[in-house]
Amino acid sequence: MSGRARLSEAYAKEIVPRLIQERGYPNLMAVPKLKKVVVNMGVGEATQNVKLIDTALEELGRITGQRPAVRKARKSVASFKLREGMPIGVCVTLRGDRMYEFVDRLFNVALPRVRDFRGVPTGSFDGRGNYTLGLRDQIIFPEVDYAKVEKLRGMNVTFVTSARTDEESQQLLRHLGMPFRNQ
Repeated sequence: MSGRARLSEAYAKEIVPRLIQERGYPNLMAVPKLKKVVVNMGVGEATQNVKLIDTALEELGRITGQRPAVRKARKSVASFKLREGMPIGVCVTLRGDRMYEFVDRLFNVALPRVRDFRGVPTGSFDGRGNYTLGLRDQIIFPEVDYAKVEKLRGMNVTFVTSARTDEESQQLLRHLGMPFRNQ
């Protein structure tokens, strides 16, 4: 392995000059970049069975290549039988080369494995240049052993960029390889 992620080198050598030409940025620092990728997996059933958090930790760790943090409930909600401090999800924040390697695997390996995949929706931007992608199950990643999966769990993948607008962010993600739907 070269030391830097393939997508990181492509960003520096190909995508930055293309964005400067297309959008007319005054310098390199004005070009939007991917700051971090946050992957969340909610495990609401963990209120009844705490062992489900362990399997979610292992699966998300295998998918991202980094140990996830356990997220705990901030408030008690009686109707959900939830007490403050109970574990209800797992979360990973990826930065640097590990982030670029995950994004590369997500765009080129995992998303094409989704059944009836026609591209990701363009309406999931937050107005500040960040994009959140919802995935229905974890088995689209080749790292997950299909035989060991007890229950399908969805996850949210949030791409945090330095772009000021959604249009800039969409153009950056498109150049990185995000397969957006054709409207």
